[in-house]
Amino acid sequence: MTRRAAVFLAVVLLGSAVEAADPAALGLPAVPWPADNPPDAAKVELGRKLFSDKRLSAHGAMACATCHDPAQAFTTADRPTHPGNDGLPLRRNAPTVLNAAFAPALLWNGAMPSLEALAWGPLLNPEEMANASVADVVGRVAALPDYGGLFERAFAGQGPSEEAIAQAIAAFERTLVSGNSRFDRWWFGGDRTALNDEERRGALLFLFRAGCAQCHTVDEGHALFSDGKFHGLGAGAGGGLADPGRFEVSRDEQDRGKFRTPGLRNVALTAPYMHDGSLATLAEVVEFYDRGGGDAPNKAEWIFPLRLSPEDKRALVAFLKTLTGEMPK
Repeated sequence: MTRRAAVFLAVVLLGSAVEAADPAALGLPAVPWPADNPPDAAKVELGRKLFSDKRLSAHGAMACATCHDPAQAFTTADRPTHPGNDGLPLRRNAPTVLNAAFAPALLWNGAMPSLEALAWGPLLNPEEMANASVADVVGRVAALPDYGGLFERAFAGQGPSEEAIAQAIAAFERTLVSGNSRFDRWWFGGDRTALNDEERRGALLFLFRAGCAQCHTVDEGHALFSDGKFHGLGAGAGGGLADPGRFEVSRDEQDRGKFRTPGLRNVALTAPYMHDGSLATLAEVVEFYDRGGGDAPNKAEWIFPLRLSPEDKRALVAFLKTLTGEMPK
């Protein structure tokens, strides 16, 4: 039995309690703020405004919040992929921004090492916000009267710039944390009544027999439900190989069709699932894993048929729904 499994079993049998400085963040580690972009209320509020402002796009029709909708758990929860600048579906499902502060690399292929690096990607992507250059965006923001003084207050007298726009958006996104789920109150808070019998059965399946926690990790002091690594599952068109995935970054053929393990917090709110949104419900996701994933040459060796009973499958889905946490205010 692994140390993680032993800790989990102790919690199930004995209960546990972990102190959290902020009860709303129960189950989460401290947010990792970079030294060159520390938290600041004025900066966060500026980032919130930029995140929601469609005027940052060349065509005035898209903002960060268009695909990462606060009303849909900061993702696009009503279609596999959101339409892009040309009206055609974008290539990949929009991951939630909730708890993105904890990810070691961002995007499905891990191309972006930080939220600051990520900010300019959609702004300059011709299929998304379609700006011709950084200078175009900076100049447009500088000319908008309702931004007057906001950058100066957030950045010690400095006006709009490439770095300031990225830092403000990233600062806002780091406040989008969601913990204190029923799972957290059971696992970390020691409330043995927070989960019912079916949900507890699903939790045991998740860690042990189904092996979900091998990639969707649960640690001793917190649970991000992601190992931050890249795996092939055979999901999507062509067993997932229609999209090169991690190969785009690494150029290693062994990474073709591999995608970053998403965190499972709030997963009940963020359907559809997989990199291409090809699975519509949690029940479909459980069925996918139960049959051993899809047919792909580089599928992870630990993806194999589980032979779960109908009761097991319902219990897993019930457990996944306990991962819904408190939404950011």
